[in-house]
Amino acid sequence: MTSALSDLLILDFSRVLAGPYATMVLADLGARVIKIEQPGLGDETRQWGPPFTEDGRSAYFIAVNRNKQSVTLNLKHPDGQAIARTLAQRADVLIENFLPGTMARLGLSYDDLRIVNPRLIYCSITGYGQYGPDAHRPGYDTVIQAEGGLMSITGDPDGPPMKTGVAIADITTGLYATTSILAALHYRTLSGEGQYIDLALFDVQLSWLANVASAYLISGQPPRRYGNAHATIVPYQPFAAADGYIMIAVGNDRQFARFCQVLDRPEWVTDERFATNPARVINRERLIAAIAEIIAREPVAVWVEKLHAADVPCGPVNDIPTALHSRQAQARAMVQQIDGIRMVGPAPVFSATPATIRSAPPVLGADTEAVLAEFGYSAEQIRRFRAEGIV
Repeated sequence: MTSALSDLLILDFSRVLAGPYATMVLADLGARVIKIEQPGLGDETRQWGPPFTEDGRSAYFIAVNRNKQSVTLNLKHPDGQAIARTLAQRADVLIENFLPGTMARLGLSYDDLRIVNPRLIYCSITGYGQYGPDAHRPGYDTVIQAEGGLMSITGDPDGPPMKTGVAIADITTGLYATTSILAALHYRTLSGEGQYIDLALFDVQLSWLANVASAYLISGQPPRRYGNAHATIVPYQPFAAADGYIMIAVGNDRQFARFCQVLDRPEWVTDERFATNPARVINRERLIAAIAEIIAREPVAVWVEKLHAADVPCGPVNDIPTALHSRQAQARAMVQQIDGIRMVGPAPVFSATPATIRSAPPVLGADTEAVLAEFGYSAEQIRRFRAEGIV
């Protein structure tokens, strides 16, 4: 089976979430990823749990480390640094998320490695980038959500600021890393040259504020929290039905007209308070209260059936088990199992080069001997490295 990135070798010096998520996506697309970990400890998420598998792998680590090989390497030892340079000579991509300056102190910076491999794509992920007044600070997802404005617009209007349920600054930075790396690889195809990518969680957080940031930059008015409602579209929020919650997303006036028919309120279509979306936004409290009273009368399934039949966008507010076991998730193979471990499957579906799960997340150091032998180290050298704590 052909994979889109099967000719690429990626060295993954990153830990926790943003970097490992990026390299997992690239690995799903076929790239070979060698994960470099500290001997005896490894990626700290190996200890983040419970839950754990029977052989001690944490669910957190499993989430972002499939399709990788694990090589343990003591980067504080000169021989460990030398091994890393040997691996980098043949790599297409290197990704790391140490504090700025750390890789330079180890002799493994982009400037160091491009001497031995000028085609190398080198991606650094940090909290605040390689320069600026906060560059020295470590990056933590929830702090970035706070400082980057996201928490200020998340949560109930009268409640405290809220973080998202997933470490979204990390995940989106991982996605930015994948697209940036692929763009750099395309440029390398054209020019033959590698390059350096400086990615900051803070920058990424600001970049995907999207319409919310744009609204402020245009109006000068600081955005506020709307809870689960939308700042500029009404009705566009969950409502309590008789047995649960349903999300209703009426995106335009045509959909609103159909929505009114389902609710048996055709008069709303010509009511000047509700006839257009700008009017509905201005009069949201009156309209939302009236909708809520009607939706509460019937179960979620009844409303979903009626609204889908009328082509009004809606869906039940599912919990995670329901979402993962839904018929749509099953049809799209979004839950897969390998080596007895269930995990969320790759999102993209390619017609010619499928994204695949080829191997479960590795046990710490499982591939050290095989990889070092492949790169020219003898069995005697590897035994010495092991005895001296280098691998």
